[in-house]
Parts: sequence; structure tokens; C-alpha cells
Amino acid sequence: MEPAAVEDLIESNLEDADATVTYARDEHDEDHLAATVVSPVFDGLALVQQHQEVYDALGDHMTTDIHALELSTYTPEEYAELEVE
Repeated sequence: MEPAAVEDLIESNLEDADATVTYARDEHDEDHLAATVVSPVFDGLALVQQHQEVYDALGDHMTTDIHALELSTYTPEEYAELEVE
């Protein structure tokens, strides 16, 4: 599955999400993706719950089109702090 399609799925199914998805290793390994997702939905959730929100947004694609997903999740405030550092 193309990174842009995964971004679209996340952003359309997860409230106010901003997703950046790339190939995790190289372009020849299209099943392994890396995603950075920023959403206010993550506020107050444990990391495992944040990741579950993203998996839910991807639905069946996690079992049919995406073999592995390296996932980084942030609230907008957490992400803004990263950009300052």
C-alpha cells in the first residue's frame, strides 16, 4: 500500500489527524511503513491506546495490505515541543 494512501486513511478516519507516512526501510519493501501521527484524540490516552486509535483508523488494511507499521503518535502539544527542541 502506498504511503499517501495510508496517510489519507488515517487522516480521514481519525479526528483532526495529521499523518506522515514513509517506507520504513526502502521503496522495495512496500509492506513495511513508518508513520508519524499527530492528533488531539491522543490527549490523555496511554501509548497503546493511541496506537489502537491509528489501527482502528486503518481497519482491515492492517491485516491485508500493511505487514508492519512503525508508529509514532503525538498530541499537537507534544509535537510542537519536539519542533522547538
